[in-house]
Order: sequence, then structure tokens, then C-alpha cells
Amino acid sequence: MFIHQDKLYEVYCRSMAQGDLYGFLEIEEFIFGERSNLVVDPGEEKLKNEFAGVRRSYIPLHHIVRIDEVEQEGTGKIRDHKNPGGGSVTPFPQGARPVKD
Repeated sequence: MFIHQDKLYEVYCRSMAQGDLYGFLEIEEFIFGERSNLVVDPGEEKLKNEFAGVRRSYIPLHHIVRIDEVEQEGTGKIRDHKNPGGGSVTPFPQGARPVKD
């Protein structure tokens, strides 16, 4: 799970590692649900379209909310960051910047 432009992204991938770019997490081989053509999840479809053609993505470490290793993948989602819909994960608080006199 990571935050991008005030949206909370939940993605599933086969591989992730500390990237060659300092301060970035490298994720690759995205997994999208194998649904039938008759049932379309608009949230997952939006995520799938956004990452279409992407082999590898670099996420800034300070945007990462949570990393889980799961036995079975779920459905990727994009949610509003300010009101994630009752999720149990609270982002790490960002400290206020000191005021210069």
C-alpha cells in the first residue's frame, strides 16, 4: 500500500526490493485478478489501466504505508487517502516542518 496524489493504492506484485535508486522501493510483476469478462470491478480496472505496460515501478519510501507478504492475492484498489473507507491501516504521521524566523 502506498500513497500517490492523495490516493491510497493497494497493489499486488510478485517481486519487490530496495531499488537501485536510493530511497525508492522497486516493485515489479504486478498481479491483477483473473476475473471473467462478464464481471468487471471498476476499481481494479482503473488500477490495471494505470499500470498497463509498466514492467517496474519505483515508489518513494516515505509514501509506503504498509507491506504484507500474503499467501493469496486479493483485489487491487485505489481509494481516497483522507477517507480510506474503514481501513485498519493508519499512515505514519508526517512531522510538521519547523518555522524559520
